[in-house]
Amino acid sequence: MKLEQISIFLENKPGGLSSVTKALRDANINIRALSLADTSDFGILRLIVDNVSKAKEVLNASGFAVGRTNVVAVEVPDKPGGLHGILDALTEEGVNVEYMYAFVERSGENAVIIFRFDATDSAIEILQRKGFNVLSGEKVYGL
Repeated sequence: MKLEQISIFLENKPGGLSSVTKALRDANINIRALSLADTSDFGILRLIVDNVSKAKEVLNASGFAVGRTNVVAVEVPDKPGGLHGILDALTEEGVNVEYMYAFVERSGENAVIIFRFDATDSAIEILQRKGFNVLSGEKVYGL
């Protein structure tokens, strides 16, 4: 139920982000979700793509430092309090959310959110036990 995210370290300068998206476009790799955090000197671009291995290879060849991280995609009820229900279930069990970001598509009547947890396996078990739908990598890459 884990999926792989790639993280790219970028200089915070004009064209940095564009050079990543150009390399992915040229390799026919589709971005499914992304998050960009920055400081004054650098940024961390986190991506869910449809072909992780190829994306890492292409970006490394283009001179980017690329890491791979396991994250979890969870369907979140698209209603007031939907996200709170997930966060409350995790808090009760002592699991911390390190970061999260929204996915580009909906899954049925639910939104999809990408989570990075401090205890990924425990978080997956808790969420499934509490009735939340944790999506497989194959499903997310294909959305």
